[in-house]
Amino acid sequence: MREINQPAYHHGNLRRAILDAALQAIGESGPAGWSLRELARRAGVSHAAPAHHFGDKAGLLTAVAAEGFELFADSLERAAGDVLAVGVAYVRFAIDYRPYFEVMFRPELYRADDPGMRSARERAAHVLVTSAGRLSSSPAQDRLTTIAAWSLAHGFAGLWLSGSLPESAHGDPEAIARSLVQLVFDPGGRKPSDEEASRGPCP
Repeated sequence: MREINQPAYHHGNLRRAILDAALQAIGESGPAGWSLRELARRAGVSHAAPAHHFGDKAGLLTAVAAEGFELFADSLERAAGDVLAVGVAYVRFAIDYRPYFEVMFRPELYRADDPGMRSARERAAHVLVTSAGRLSSSPAQDRLTTIAAWSLAHGFAGLWLSGSLPESAHGDPEAIARSLVQLVFDPGGRKPSDEEASRGPCP
């Protein structure tokens, strides 16, 4: 076991090492299948180190959720402006960052009122709501459209990760996600709104 006072474990690196060990443990056994003491052994640090940096397991999972939502918001913002691309980015994130994904949408595991976590979550939510608004048939339907689009992307990601779909073995999740969003929300190709039509063709 590496001692925590060794040079490689200055304050910042130690916190990162514990977070990385937590992500590895979540990837192997989920967010509930390990203890802080076990995590310390995994990271090769003092058994008191995780509690010193995060307080308790909820504090550690709050840090995981906050970092996950930051990465998630970054991914969605890069796709903003293209509704289909946002849906694909959602699924891609779930697959590429599965340990984060398994924590982020389970607020009973962490402190949902943490300022850093809330800020990142709101960034991601803004992209989702704005994108869904482009699919909505009217302002009165905006909220339902947002829930429907979110349910589609999140549900498909969950089915893919659990291996419930035969396509999970050899299929392309991004291509299928794009086709699903288009099938549900744009089956015949988007038609211009009345306002867009009234403006006529662009010069």
